Amino acid sequence: MALDGLKRKILGSAGLLRGKREVDEETLRELSKSLRRALLEADFNVRQTKELTEKVERRVMEEEPRPGTKLETHAMNIIYTELVRLLGPPRDIRPHNETILMVGLYGQGKTTTTAKVADWWRRRHGVRVSVIEADTHRPGAYEQLCQLLEGTGVQVHGEPGEEDASKIVRNGLRKFKNSDVVIIDTAGRDSLDDSLREELVSIAEIANATERFLVIDAQVGQAAGPVAETFHDLVGVTGTIVTKLDGTARGGGALSAVSATGAPIVFVGEGERIQDLEKFESDRFISRLLGMGDIKGLIDLTPEDLDQDEAMRITQRMMSGRFTLTDMYSQMEMMSKIGTMDKLLSHLPDSMFGGMGNLSRGQKKQMQSNLEKFRIIMDSMTQHEKDEPLVLKSSRIRRIARGSGVTEKDVKELLAQYNRSRKMMRGMKGDRRFRKQMQSMMDLDDEDLGMG
Repeated sequence: MALDGLKRKILGSAGLLRGKREVDEETLRELSKSLRRALLEADFNVRQTKELTEKVERRVMEEEPRPGTKLETHAMNIIYTELVRLLGPPRDIRPHNETILMVGLYGQGKTTTTAKVADWWRRRHGVRVSVIEADTHRPGAYEQLCQLLEGTGVQVHGEPGEEDASKIVRNGLRKFKNSDVVIIDTAGRDSLDDSLREELVSIAEIANATERFLVIDAQVGQAAGPVAETFHDLVGVTGTIVTKLDGTARGGGALSAVSATGAPIVFVGEGERIQDLEKFESDRFISRLLGMGDIKGLIDLTPEDLDQDEAMRITQRMMSGRFTLTDMYSQMEMMSKIGTMDKLLSHLPDSMFGGMGNLSRGQKKQMQSNLEKFRIIMDSMTQHEKDEPLVLKSSRIRRIARGSGVTEKDVKELLAQYNRSRKMMRGMKGDRRFRKQMQSMMDLDDEDLGMG
């Protein structure tokens, strides 16, 4: 999850109220100071940070918690609503009859993001999507776009060798006149020089785009604001896409700076895969950031080729305690289709699965590495061994280790993980709170979970 450091510091700020029955001025000042420091370290704008912390301080002092709500939880709810307000409401996007112009500076990930947006539209709305590659300045831009969209069904128009970007756009629009959505990728520059301005204005006039999306790297931090304003003056930016949000501590600066420009954040990119793009909704984003989870977002991550019946079968076996290594292997395959362990856990409430959402990024990376290694180990097992893990004694463990190119210790580690998972699931079977979370996630009842 992006901005993990900010999450820990916000939780620490609210934690100053832990165990208290009422708010005293000294603790409230310390909370405000701690929260302000957390936001500034995440590169949030100084003015916005001051306004937000003052509102939080005032509301915590003046508003009564709901009956049965702890002060710490009360403060977290206020911080959540103020962060959502700061980042603004979500932008509604029409699924059909769209022409989208992608603009931005050089090196911001624009061509990759163009492919991600095209694939997102295709997957989410099931429409005919086409892309025009109008970057005539960067060698290989057309080839890169074709490679990224290979196998998706999205058509790409480009004219390698042609130097007139406006001509390419005209030809592409004629070619794709029957498409539901046409996306135009344009050239970037290190700065907005005169030639880029002229080219963009010309393309914008020809395209008459319904949306003009600015692509900007989260690493630029608060400088995202002036960049967004400059492009807005040039082509009338209607939305912003913040990329590489998972790889920088300055993401807060980019998000808050863009939100103040009037060109709302439409998508955020976290990851290198073509599926690693999500429609930005501040309430869901902040919910994940603060460890509250985003089950709807997790469902959105589910790929088209995921076997829903198989997912249901494994869930039932997990919850009933009838869980074998075969089921564990299928579970790992499904998880790999959804994304990394970090992304998967960021969509679940921190309290689920023994608080696994609170693991550090390093721990999640280690878990990801272990999962990949465990799949290789299980590939060296017979079907009988995966269905009946109790038969795995010393001689079989030695054979499996040799066959998978790992140590016997690695095989034993897999078996230990399997036993921990099975034990944890048996314990959760009687946990009513956890069961309700699972039912809410998957729209199931006790009978569906094998507990009727």
